[in-house]
Amino acid sequence: MYKKGLLIFGLIQLLVSNYALSQYSPQVGITGCAAIHADSSIIKDWASFVVEKKLGFKNCADTSLGFASSGLDSFATQKADRLTYSLGDGGSITLLFPGGIYNGIGPDFVVFENGFSFGSDSNFLELAFVEVSSDGKNFYRFPAHSLTDTNSQVGPFGSLNASKINNLAGKYVGAYGTPFDLEDLNLNLNEIGYIRIVDVVGSVNPAFGSRDSIGNLINDPWPTPYPSSGFDIDAVGVIHTYRLEGIQEFSKNQILIFPNPAKMGERLQLNSEHTIESISISDLSGRILQTTEFTQYTLNTSILTPTLSGVFLVIIKTNLGSMVHKILVQP
Repeated sequence: MYKKGLLIFGLIQLLVSNYALSQYSPQVGITGCAAIHADSSIIKDWASFVVEKKLGFKNCADTSLGFASSGLDSFATQKADRLTYSLGDGGSITLLFPGGIYNGIGPDFVVFENGFSFGSDSNFLELAFVEVSSDGKNFYRFPAHSLTDTNSQVGPFGSLNASKINNLAGKYVGAYGTPFDLEDLNLNLNEIGYIRIVDVVGSVNPAFGSRDSIGNLINDPWPTPYPSSGFDIDAVGVIHTYRLEGIQEFSKNQILIFPNPAKMGERLQLNSEHTIESISISDLSGRILQTTEFTQYTLNTSILTPTLSGVFLVIIKTNLGSMVHKILVQP
């Protein structure tokens, strides 16, 4: 009888332990919340360029309603201000970070949406997957988990419990962002330049619904057949970036690129007081044209074709950080 009692007690302990481990950071205002406010001093930079957007339908189960149509591209960039761009069911937006984001201690960037609270940990939240890339081509998705019950659909203005959501953007109310740590990807990905936000279709119908990284359907308010359908991105803030850390250490005048403007095929000269480790060239859409280790203080514009003449971004990584310069290349 004694051994049986110990066995039952052990099973109860195991169940309680597993339940505790299955809960994640709660909502703003509750002890243990990991949200980051838009005014936090740890945010050093903000998304500045929209590289690509793919709007989703207002309701993917009724495509006759058309696509989401609320907000401007610019609402997804700069500091979080509660102005948002709606993605629609399954829609996505890709943002460029010329200064780079690196894997530091703790969270590396934070994503803002405009959810609101009904009180306690009951909130209107719309969720999204988060993906990152170093080259703008190969993207890696954060492992996301949803423990929200899927026996019944959360309605268009239903509520979610933040403590049942992990690594999904939008789990906190407006002005408070969801932090992401590159360490969670378990990849040799030390620096990224792109972040893609992909709306979660919160239907519990397997024909339409999105699934988390272990195959669970993700239940969030659905359908939302309005112009503001889907995830409403406010901003993406950067915590660990080379751009501003570099600027704090040296001014742009300490790295000179000349001639600027330059002629197509002309060899550019770089004059630097610091060791240059690598250099990347991208167009203004964020498409990386070349990334290379840099051992000589020259750069040949012959890699650019006459059809690509115009303004380009030169991202220079030094031993003190990174600096972004604009150059004009003429035919």
